[in-house]
Amino acid sequence: MKPRSFHRLLLPLLASTVLLAGCATPPPPAPPPSGLAELLERPAERALLDGIRAYDDGQYAQAEKSLRRALSEGLQSARDRATAHKLLAFITCTSDRLAACKSQFREARAADATFALSRSEAGHPVWGPVYRSTTP
Repeated sequence: MKPRSFHRLLLPLLASTVLLAGCATPPPPAPPPSGLAELLERPAERALLDGIRAYDDGQYAQAEKSLRRALSEGLQSARDRATAHKLLAFITCTSDRLAACKSQFREARAADATFALSRSEAGHPVWGPVYRSTTP
């Protein structure tokens, strides 16, 4: 093989190697996590917080309204969506809307595949059996 022929083969090989190496750069680092103040500026996350507070205060009608608003506003986190559905399941179960309760547990699992009730939550006499009936 002549030296010129070798260079004709080598040059395209080197050029493609350089181009491919440029494609292998790592992705940019993830942005830092949002602060609480920033999260509370988002309507969905604010509605979730309002719903959790209302639930904790025993204001179940207000909690249900806020949690549904949080879901309709588009919660960004799968875990937050699952939490909203879980609390809605608790509310609907305790108000004897068992079909809706079952649906909310399924929605929680659809939102976050790792969703599960804690041992004490799963043992609750009202929603525990409904939850277990939705568990694969």
